[in-house]
Amino acid sequence: MRFALIGIAFLTALLLVACTSDSTPAPAADTTTPLPEATSLPPTPTTKRTDPFESDRQAMVEEGVVGWGISDPAVIEVMGIVPRHEFVPDEFLSQAYRNHPLPIGFGQTISQPYIVALMTQALEVSQNDVILEIGTGSGYQAAVMAELVDHVYTMEIITPLAEKAAVTLDQLGYDNVTVSNADGYFGWQEQAPFDAIIVTAAPDHIPQPLVEQLKIGGRLIVPVGPVGGIQTLWLVSRISEDEVRTQNLGDVRFVPLTREES
Repeated sequence: MRFALIGIAFLTALLLVACTSDSTPAPAADTTTPLPEATSLPPTPTTKRTDPFESDRQAMVEEGVVGWGISDPAVIEVMGIVPRHEFVPDEFLSQAYRNHPLPIGFGQTISQPYIVALMTQALEVSQNDVILEIGTGSGYQAAVMAELVDHVYTMEIITPLAEKAAVTLDQLGYDNVTVSNADGYFGWQEQAPFDAIIVTAAPDHIPQPLVEQLKIGGRLIVPVGPVGGIQTLWLVSRISEDEVRTQNLGDVRFVPLTREES
C-alpha cells in the first residue's frame, strides 16, 4: 500500500510539473517570400471599330480594279485602303464603291475607281516622289497618290471644292497633301520640278507649262479632247530638256478643264 501511495504521489508531481511548464511552441522562423505589389494591366479591348464599307471596297478592288486589268501591287493595295465614301456626297454613299464616276457638285465628278487606278499605275511613282495634280475635285485621287509618294501638290480652281477637299484630306490625316485654290493650267512653278503630274480634267491640248515643270525622266498623264466628247488619255514622258515621248492609253471621258475667265 505504501508503494502504491508513493507511485501516486510521484505521478501527481509529474502532472504538476507538466501543467506548470509553457506548452506554447516557439514561433517558427518566417521563411515566406513577400508577394510583389500588384501592377495595373491595361484593360482588354472589348470592341473593335469596324468599317461598314470594308467589304464593298474590297469588292470594288477585286471586280473593278484587278478585274479590269490593274496589276501593280502597290496601286491595288492603296485602292483597298483609301475610303472613297469619305469623298462622295451623302446622297451617293450607297454608290461610293460602284465602278463609275459620281457627281460632287459644280458640274464636277469623282472619277471612276478604275480610271483612278489606271492613271496612278501609268505614272509609276515611288515613295520619294513629289507630284502635282491638276483638278483636286473631291480629293480622292490626291489621297490615293499620297499613299504612294512623299508629297502631293494639288490645284483646284473651284473654291468650294478646294476648301472641302482640304478639310476632308486633313481630317483623314493626309498631311503630305497641299491644296491650292488656283487655275492649274500653268502648274505650280514655286514647287516645280515634279516627278509626275496628273491632270484629272480634260483640256483641248497638252498644257506646255506642265511639260516644262516635269523633271527629266518625269511623266505627265492627261486626258485631251473636246468638251462633251470622247477624249484621249495621253502619257507624256520627258526624255530631255527638249524631247518628250507620248503614248496613247485609250479613249476616256472627263469633265473639261476649267480655266479662269479672262
